[in-house]
Amino acid sequence: MKQNLQSGGRLRPVDLARRHGLSTQAVRNYEAAGILPAAERSAHGYRTYTPRHARALHAFLALVPGHGHRTAAAIMQAVNRDSVEDALRLIDDSHVQLLDDRRTLQAVEAALRDLRPVPEERGDTFVGPLARRLGIRPATLRTWERTGLVQPRRDPRTGYRIYGPVDVRDALLVHQLRRGGHLLEQIAPLLSQVRSAGGVAPLESTLRDWQARLSARGRALLTGAAALDAYLGRPPAHGAGPSVSATASSATV
Repeated sequence: MKQNLQSGGRLRPVDLARRHGLSTQAVRNYEAAGILPAAERSAHGYRTYTPRHARALHAFLALVPGHGHRTAAAIMQAVNRDSVEDALRLIDDSHVQLLDDRRTLQAVEAALRDLRPVPEERGDTFVGPLARRLGIRPATLRTWERTGLVQPRRDPRTGYRIYGPVDVRDALLVHQLRRGGHLLEQIAPLLSQVRSAGGVAPLESTLRDWQARLSARGRALLTGAAALDAYLGRPPAHGAGPSVSATASSATV
């Protein structure tokens, strides 16, 4: 297989498929979707691929972990229709999204530093008693509810808002963070993390996992960029593209 790629030989669908642990039908589907360039046909009508197709498939599979399947496909489709600028804009969008996610994580970490331990709650309460406990107006609690920061249930018979222990915890956290100067839109991602973690205490581990996922995504974006650069690095008629190290070296000249 490697010898074929380096010599510029013709490749069958199965050659590309085996190299990446795919089915031959998957390779055909990628071609039909424009992720791979159109294959040439033999005299008998069989598809024949080239090292360029191998580089395209490698680039697409390298792009998926960082960008997701849909965006990776759109990037390759743009490249294969000679709209490289469209592909680069899609790549930029993914980096912007990653930066936004990093800023959200930083905001959550900063907000957590402002928190004091919240006592474990038992039993239900209503909007009036909870508002008095926090020293705020009931209308403020209703504002927090409209923005999704607290989510009391309704009594099916009376329609009154009922704040369970988790709702009281959320209200206490919102109140602390508001007093610390945080905006409602800054508090929302924190509460989302608190809820998914099952409380504030387990959140430290959740934040470490979140940071690890962001770092992995950042590395995946770099890996995908290197593979795409290799695909773009030579005219279609040539052999295999330059190695990642060669690309990096040329970029520093």
